[in-house]
Amino acid sequence: MMERIGLEHGYTPIPPSREHLLKYQPTVRDLPPRSMADSFTSAIIPLSTSKTLQDMYVSYLGHVRFGRLMQDMDAFAVWVCHQHIQIPNLDKNIHLPYTFVTIMVDKIDFSSFRPKANCDIRLSGHVSWVGTSSMEIVVWLEQEFEGKYNKITRALFLMAARNATNTGPAPVNQIEPGNENEKNILIGGEVRKKKRIDIQKQSLLKVVPSMHEQSIMHEIFSRITRKDTIQLNKRILPPNGKWMADCSIMNTIPCFPEYRNAHNKIFGGFIMKTALENSWVCAYLHAKSRPKLETICDISFEKPVDVSSFLQMHAYVIYTELNYIVVMVVADVL
Repeated sequence: MMERIGLEHGYTPIPPSREHLLKYQPTVRDLPPRSMADSFTSAIIPLSTSKTLQDMYVSYLGHVRFGRLMQDMDAFAVWVCHQHIQIPNLDKNIHLPYTFVTIMVDKIDFSSFRPKANCDIRLSGHVSWVGTSSMEIVVWLEQEFEGKYNKITRALFLMAARNATNTGPAPVNQIEPGNENEKNILIGGEVRKKKRIDIQKQSLLKVVPSMHEQSIMHEIFSRITRKDTIQLNKRILPPNGKWMADCSIMNTIPCFPEYRNAHNKIFGGFIMKTALENSWVCAYLHAKSRPKLETICDISFEKPVDVSSFLQMHAYVIYTELNYIVVMVVADVL
């Protein structure tokens, strides 16, 4: 990827200018349609043969750190974007006049299979839907164990195609399904697009909580309100309960060039890894036992983070039910 976009190894506080590539940005008419098979690609994380990688990926129990995998999946989604974009009229000696950034990640479910730190992991993915300048990438992970591949997780990344200087949108190749299966996947992508729009419209900043949400709030209110007084500022802590203010952690992280992209911004995979590991710590401290990651509802990125920034992460326990804990992580730049 570095060679294709013209990056050189080594950090410089001011990245090399890519303005000369703006004139090579294609129009929609310059981009031929692509099938999903055209963008399909896979890669292997060679944990079975690399002791160095084993040390980087292993948890203290001998399993693979999910945060590391999230970081790899984000980078892999960018690589899938590179496979999809095809500019026939671009000279082979000209670097790709594109920048790809992660907008959001849809719900991620994890299987019951616990990946081992000494067995290879395979990443696979392809473009599953495109807009004018956005692409939905499906990425899944499998691990070879005892002669067969076991599913670890699957995620949907919504990526934005930007111009060479990351100052405006860039068009992408449209999808022309190659078979019935690709047609169905593309239809599903349209459904997910509409669902994302509907979810944004249902934000608490825009609409009143639903009846179900109001009933949950009333039930919590009833449990913490004293019945012998009408004073609203007097609360009681139910048995086996904790105040929400005591169920959070905060961590401040300096952002180093190691995790930069072409524009000296911190890439999303590092932020996702750090947020996931902070949420795990928060859940561990709350439950006083080791939690198991079941699902990630969604991840969204609001603005870029500069190299040299201080990234402050707040992890909150926002809901519990039975043996489940919901943790929300918010990252801010100081």
